[in-house]
Formats: sequence, structure tokens, C-alpha cells
Amino acid sequence: MAAADLVELNHIARESSDVKRLAAFYQQILGFEQMDTPNFGDVDVIWLRISPSLSMHIIQRDPQSSLPVSPCATTVASSVIRDPKQLSRGHHLSFSVSNFDSFVQTLKEKGIEVFQKTQPDGKTKQVFFFDPDGTCSFETSFTVHTDTDQLAVFFFFY
Repeated sequence: MAAADLVELNHIARESSDVKRLAAFYQQILGFEQMDTPNFGDVDVIWLRISPSLSMHIIQRDPQSSLPVSPCATTVASSVIRDPKQLSRGHHLSFSVSNFDSFVQTLKEKGIEVFQKTQPDGKTKQVFFFDPDGTCSFETSFTVHTDTDQLAVFFFFY
């Protein structure tokens, strides 16, 4: 028997050197809603609601941190991944949207560079893109029950 009962994911934390810019991106592109955020003193923090039980906490980056600025970056400047086609299948978190095609169109209209890919099954479509801090996301649209029911999932690589 597990030590914890009723476990569910509570929040995702992201560091950023520009908390307001990154929060605005997720509000405008993915519709996350700003929620009441506790005062963390001299650290700028914005909480965004993703769903009723999941939030994203955008936290001011510690300028003394030796961690990479972006999950797609490494400590070697020349190793920063800037092309979503070059991402590995590695670690990610996923979310879903119900409007894959119009979502992709909106990204393009906002000038966000995307890379699209369709898997060999012909039903699984993916789009890869970066947020303003360089974190790559990708959306997948795949058939759930019938050829007309689709669920789009996007992944944050970290």
C-alpha cells in the first residue's frame, strides 16, 4: 500500500528572467488564467490556472543560478537547441487541447515558428514550437475513439 492517498499533480514550476512576459504568453496562447498568488517577498511569481486542479507557477529566475536558462539548453552555449526538429523524445509533461488545427494556425498568425510532423499512421499530427524563454512544446493530435474525435496533446521538454 502506498504511503500517500489521492495523489494528483498540483503544479508545474517554470523559472524565467521575465515572469510577466512568460505569463502573458501562456495566457494568450494557451488560455491559462492568472490566479491569486501569494506574496513571495522580493521574488516575482505569477500563478496560472491550467485546469481546476493544476497550475503553473512562473518564478523569477535566480541570476546566480548555474542551471540552464531553458530546458532545451545546456551549460555549453553552443549546445542550446534552437530548432524543434532537433529535440529528442526525452522528458516532457503533456496537456491537451481540443482544437489542434486552429491552435496551429493561431501560433502561425502570432509569428511563432512551428515544425509540423505527421506520424506513419496518418492520424497522429504533431506541432513543435518554443515559448519566449526557449522551452520547446509540442502538440499531438490523434484519434481517440472515432476518425472524427481528436485530442491534441502538447509536451514541454525539460
